[in-house]
Amino acid sequence: QKFSALYTFQGLNKIQVDDVEAGDIIAFAGIEDISIGDTISDNENPVPLSRITVDEPTVSMLFYVNNSPFAGKDGKFLTTRHLSERLDKETLSNVSLQVITTNRNDVFEVRGRGELQIAILIETMRREGYEFMVSKPQVITKEENGKIVEPMEKVFLDIPEDKVGVLTEKLAERKGRMINLQNHGSGRVNLEFSIPSRGLIGFRSQFMTDTQGAGIMNKLFDGHAPWFGPIPQRNSGALVADRNGKVTTYACVGIADRGELFINVGTEVYDGMIIGERNRDGDLTLNITREKKLTNMRAAGSDNTITLRPPKQLSLDQCIEFIAEDELVEVTPLNIRLRKMELDQNKRLSIKRKEKYNSN
Repeated sequence: QKFSALYTFQGLNKIQVDDVEAGDIIAFAGIEDISIGDTISDNENPVPLSRITVDEPTVSMLFYVNNSPFAGKDGKFLTTRHLSERLDKETLSNVSLQVITTNRNDVFEVRGRGELQIAILIETMRREGYEFMVSKPQVITKEENGKIVEPMEKVFLDIPEDKVGVLTEKLAERKGRMINLQNHGSGRVNLEFSIPSRGLIGFRSQFMTDTQGAGIMNKLFDGHAPWFGPIPQRNSGALVADRNGKVTTYACVGIADRGELFINVGTEVYDGMIIGERNRDGDLTLNITREKKLTNMRAAGSDNTITLRPPKQLSLDQCIEFIAEDELVEVTPLNIRLRKMELDQNKRLSIKRKEKYNSN
């Protein structure tokens, strides 16, 4: 194959030229099916350069075409073709990202070097007008000598001295092991941990909260190690809407002691949408659109002002961290919603009964 056009840059302008020299920054046209790491050389003396090596992916997430009752209300791009083309385009410029087809046409597996990298892609696509859903991140394991091994990370923390205890405790819960500690006597401490990659899923937002934005965290891939066993996950259930409608103040007052809400009064919800976190284990399905029945009878003090606790506003990272295996994050240009993978309550109960039966 040959170039059809060759360009150099002068300021912000692109200028077509006939030849270039070593060191020039160029652009070209006319060669198809080229990717990062390929070498373009002389036909008479083809000497390829060493290919760029990139650390293998450690985390995967499933991207679903949005099928919620509110699909198509906010976004411009929501079909399987739109999602597939956008993900394929991303792999051309992002060499550490892999997109793998699944046995379903409307589901794509995206693999990356961490949930943060995939979260950045999700946020970018959301701002571009895409609508889709994503699953809980999963680490990519493999088998070596008949044993399951998982990816490991070295984590480097630069934190205030008074935050060492709380962060050490939280990383230990996530199977982290301290390798090094350096106290420079300046009020800040450097920590180094070895931890499974899955132990870092959702940790960044906790880290920023615990250090009040004063901490610095970096990580480095550290090979694979035998599976470390289960890591504690969310031990609380979800508050789930049981019908479509608008959230009412009256309904919020009635469930205020059941958990913490994620949505404001007046928000449109649908059957199977997660509206909050329950204060105990197990999901609770409830009517968040219930209105007060009007009668001619009034009791003294019945119309007093009602004060509700402000709902907890979750960021995209916090939503990805919060969801369980049977839940999804619905992402649109205007909204980020949490939902059950199966919206129908009866089907969810049937699935749980089957899982319980099979486990016995």
